[in-house]
Amino acid sequence: MLSTTPTMKFFSTIPRTTQLLLGLASGMLASLIAARASEPASPDQVAQAAASPKEIQAHLSAGNARYVAGKSLSRDWAAERAKTAKAQYPVAVVLSCIDSRVSSEVIFDQGFGELFNARVAGNVIDDDLLGSMEFACKPAGAKLIAVVGHSHCGAVKGACNGVELGHLTGLLAKIQPAVAQTRAKEPSLLPNDEKFIASVAELNVRHTMAQIRERSPVLRDLIDSGQVGLIGGIYDLDSGRVTFLQN
Repeated sequence: MLSTTPTMKFFSTIPRTTQLLLGLASGMLASLIAARASEPASPDQVAQAAASPKEIQAHLSAGNARYVAGKSLSRDWAAERAKTAKAQYPVAVVLSCIDSRVSSEVIFDQGFGELFNARVAGNVIDDDLLGSMEFACKPAGAKLIAVVGHSHCGAVKGACNGVELGHLTGLLAKIQPAVAQTRAKEPSLLPNDEKFIASVAELNVRHTMAQIRERSPVLRDLIDSGQVGLIGGIYDLDSGRVTFLQN
């Protein structure tokens, strides 16, 4: 039989309404403490330097899992803005599509100062983007490059169907190697087939990754030495999940 402690005796003398209010307040305090314990923090120079490419990939995967589950971290954007105003130490650079539904901070549940963003239709590469990545990884210290394509990509569909329009024509030409590979691999599929489009999207990510290594000696040296990781992934617009590609 449980003994009655002085605290229990004291609590039993309080009116029932007051007990409920105290219980509610206690629960709110516990929730506040738990929320503060899990508040996100933008990386500092020490954290950036200590992180490995594999740890950063795991960090992004965990953030994406929170996003998919509808449990993204609560952020004080004003405080994050103030903290990062003087300096930034992002851990990764993400090359993704310009598509309005593919925001890296959102799908990976990251805040200010955590990611360098490079966005262009079809997540293709050019000299300006390579220069931006070289800056992000060499002087600025990012440890991971993630090339992220996505499902139902308009640029990929345009390339599959030979769309031509002003400067867009040249951009879509960069996706044509992936179109040709898919056509050779899946000759029975039509360009509008979802399986064809999905194959082109993945091969285009892999082609961009290869171009990063081939065209930038700076990045290639960082990648080959293990200082920087290079990964590819596909974001599914329907589920919100990012699937990282196997080598």
